[in-house]
Amino acid sequence: MSRSDSNARTQAVEVSNPEGSGPALILCEHASNHFPAQFGDLGLAAGDQKSHAAWDPGARAIALHLSQVLNAPMVASQVSRLVYDCNRPPEVASAMPVKSELIEIPGNRDLTDDQRLQRVDAVYRPFCDAVSEVIKARQDAGLDTVLITIHSFTPVYYGQPRAVEIGILHDDDTAMADAMLAHAPSLPHRRVERNQPYGPQDGVTHSLKLHGIAHGLANVMIEVRNDLLRTPQQETAMAEELLTLIRPALAALVQQGGDNA
Repeated sequence: MSRSDSNARTQAVEVSNPEGSGPALILCEHASNHFPAQFGDLGLAAGDQKSHAAWDPGARAIALHLSQVLNAPMVASQVSRLVYDCNRPPEVASAMPVKSELIEIPGNRDLTDDQRLQRVDAVYRPFCDAVSEVIKARQDAGLDTVLITIHSFTPVYYGQPRAVEIGILHDDDTAMADAMLAHAPSLPHRRVERNQPYGPQDGVTHSLKLHGIAHGLANVMIEVRNDLLRTPQQETAMAEELLTLIRPALAALVQQGGDNA
């Protein structure tokens, strides 16, 4: 890798605690609302650049807290999902959407194949490469790994309020989601639901399939309603609440893996 390639990758992806040996790998695909100069602001108003359409508010803070507490590596995109959504494959339109809910994205209209490829190379591939490198290093070291991706969602979507507060999402592999949902009664004040407010039918499980299922790793996607993450104190409190579901689920899966070895 050349120095320029290395610098571009460093700007596109954040890898925290890569040597962490706990039984989890934390991903945060929508951690940032940064718009790199090479792509501009996509014609978005300042408010839209800071809105939930551009990133998942609070998600990185939760992911970083989990990384620290669980001694787990964290890989996070440092580019707005409106430039490229790292939880989407290059061939789908939603990887570089022309509209997000009610927000038009002029800079994503009529992209040429070369322009799309430029974003794939600048944003998506560095993220995927970083995840793959962490997974390989952990496999080489014989470490148990459960993939956990962290997201947040808006409390009102297309004018409709959402009652769910914590979503536990999965694709074909339900093991980690099942184990977490078994402990949902430990958060009686929270509305915790399976595959809400999104599910596999919405195309949101790309990372779970690519980085989790394809590598034989148990996996889960966690969605938190972002009105519960408006302050650093709320972010920390929610991360600790999530840990009441994650810790026993990880322990159960690691024990099961050992029993089946």
